[in-house]
Amino acid sequence: MVGRDRAAVRAIGLERIFGIGEAQVAALDGCSLELAQGEFTAIMGPSGSGKSTLLHCLAGLDRQSSGTVLLGETDLAELSDNQLSDLRRDRIGFVFQSFNLIPTLTARENITLPADIGRRAVDEQRFAEIVAAIGMEDRLEHFPSQLSGGQQQRIACARALVTRPEVIFADEPTGNLDSRASQSILDFLRRSVDVHGQTVVMVTHDPLAASRCDRVVFLVDGRMVDELRDPTAEQILEWMRTSVETWGR
Repeated sequence: MVGRDRAAVRAIGLERIFGIGEAQVAALDGCSLELAQGEFTAIMGPSGSGKSTLLHCLAGLDRQSSGTVLLGETDLAELSDNQLSDLRRDRIGFVFQSFNLIPTLTARENITLPADIGRRAVDEQRFAEIVAAIGMEDRLEHFPSQLSGGQQQRIACARALVTRPEVIFADEPTGNLDSRASQSILDFLRRSVDVHGQTVVMVTHDPLAASRCDRVVFLVDGRMVDELRDPTAEQILEWMRTSVETWGR
């Protein structure tokens, strides 16, 4: 696997505090982990464990209260808001559970949006490869309202990958989809790692989805507490069952 000996993203002692005074809640509490290049990683844990907060901090969509996030050798805390916006556009792809497509743009225009915003030419070969991989060649001129949920999510995945970002983050990308559409999205993300050497980080609650990954890291109370390599769905389910006994969740 390409680059597995190098970290694509590192989190060091991350804290993310919401609220003030007695209403304070620590979504992340000293969370540290490394995510290897060219690897498909799932982030799992009980409800309220900080999974989505961690993903948003790693992707520069939210700023941690303290600690460090490094994308390669870039410290996200040292960037201005404009620099952080440029970094998200040029070096990061993000797939949202809710698709986040622009309703007035066609599927083609939604896919090319990051390149268009950055005023960069679209790599037409890359575009054609991605569109073929998601099986959407005949739907490119359709608007999101004319597409099924699974088709919209495939467009969202293509948008996240078209500019060859260093890391693709996906927050419950199959959460709103049926099993067939979910399998299509997971196949696409798996292929992006195996064929194109991408780095993919996915938050999921689904053991079957997580079993498609190279690694699963588990969060409890805002900290990484364990991991599995080359996991099976049965191993993940067993960890989840045991975690209820261990942490009272």
